[in-house]
Amino acid sequence: MMDYLSAFIIGGMICVIAQILMDKTTLTPARILVSFVTIGVILGAFGLYDKLIDIGKAGATIPLPGFGNTLAVSVKKEVDELGLIGAFTGGIKGAAGGITAAIVFGYSMALIFNPKTKE
Repeated sequence: MMDYLSAFIIGGMICVIAQILMDKTTLTPARILVSFVTIGVILGAFGLYDKLIDIGKAGATIPLPGFGNTLAVSVKKEVDELGLIGAFTGGIKGAAGGITAAIVFGYSMALIFNPKTKE
């Protein structure tokens, strides 16, 4: 039960920070999203995001900083194994499963439901 609570708290804190940035600054949602991914990459590159994952589990891996962390960890691993070429292939290999799932499930939902554009 504590895993669920910690995931809820950590994931919720990340979402609260994003909402505060959207409400109180002039940053666009796109810039906030890119900032969150970049922060995840930086924290992942230094091994700091792993500590947050130990506490928050899925609450830390699912939001955008978790995606950035996945990119950083994958690139580090590929660079260790393949050298410089790993800097180009690591992020793609590490994030391929999540990106593929997002595309497949997004497309499936578009087929099942009637998507509408915002007015």
